[in-house]
Amino acid sequence: MTGRKTGETGETPLRVGLIGYGLAGSVFHAPLIAATEGLALDTVVTSNPERQEQARAEFPDVRLAATAEDLLARADELDLVVVASPNRTHVPLATAALEAGLAVVVDKPVAGTAAEARGLATLADDRGLFLSVFQNRRWDNDFLTLRSLLSEGELGDVWRFESRFERWRPQPKGGWRESGDPAEIGGLLYDLGSHVVDQALALFGPAASVYAETDVRRPGAETDDDTFIALTHASGVRSHLYVSATTAQLGPRFRVLGSKAGYVKYGLDPQEADLRDGKRPGPTADWGTEPEELWGRLGSGESPMTGGGVPVRTLPGDYPAYYAAVAKALIDGGPNPVTAVEAAAALDVLEAARRSARDGVVVTL
Repeated sequence: MTGRKTGETGETPLRVGLIGYGLAGSVFHAPLIAATEGLALDTVVTSNPERQEQARAEFPDVRLAATAEDLLARADELDLVVVASPNRTHVPLATAALEAGLAVVVDKPVAGTAAEARGLATLADDRGLFLSVFQNRRWDNDFLTLRSLLSEGELGDVWRFESRFERWRPQPKGGWRESGDPAEIGGLLYDLGSHVVDQALALFGPAASVYAETDVRRPGAETDDDTFIALTHASGVRSHLYVSATTAQLGPRFRVLGSKAGYVKYGLDPQEADLRDGKRPGPTADWGTEPEELWGRLGSGESPMTGGGVPVRTLPGDYPAYYAAVAKALIDGGPNPVTAVEAAAALDVLEAARRSARDGVVVTL
């Protein structure tokens, strides 16, 4: 692990190689890396000519490589590799980067199985290297707000956590994310499910049992597009998690019920939409904020119009905080923002959910 200082000391930022320039690489990772003090986007790996031009247009000084092998052939020129390629490539590319002696960030899901995730964690530990998983939705505005409310005891003892990541996409888009080939690790269970499960575990601790229902609803769809996961946490909290591409009327993003009050929040964090629209975080940007009419409500009541309670200001979302933590970990030895062991625990749940849905059973962890 590097110990070089950057930023105020005037030394060279850590050089980052980004493998993949599709949705994950171009919308999330590249802009966030470029906005982080102490990191420099050195190389983008893509063989697609249009994506190469896109990368040059936004980052004129970036170098380009056609393959990951080309990138790793000059591993001594890099400090960190970010794997933002299709899911099936995460484990082999992360393994190759670690074996080349580089720190690694892997987009979620880090692997197709918990065993593979733990294998990567062991490899990184054995080589004394940094390995982190990009679970960006721990820095969503609603998640940060809910975590703050929980820390302040505003809900009392939480009884039930409902989380929905729903969309209305009646026509499949195709591509590897919707492929029925198990090797692609597609489908909503592993795509959006990786987010909602990780959030539930981060908030309420390990799961003791898992029940799930998965369906393929849309004509022509090859893999799950409407999935429900129920967790019973060791803490006693029950999490009901919904991920769907077939929801014509969207439910609340969060509904959290406790012994003192409930919290209900509609709408998605704005950061992904802003990044897609070309907006970029910066020291003067009003980043991650949302208008008052989208704030959630805290309290109790039975009004069918308002749901009771009072509006609670939503804290700003903060995706930049992830890479700021990565930089601090590499430069100053700060904590890893998301470890591969944490990601493996979420994969334990996803694997149990797949078994539960297939066999119609509750799976004990």
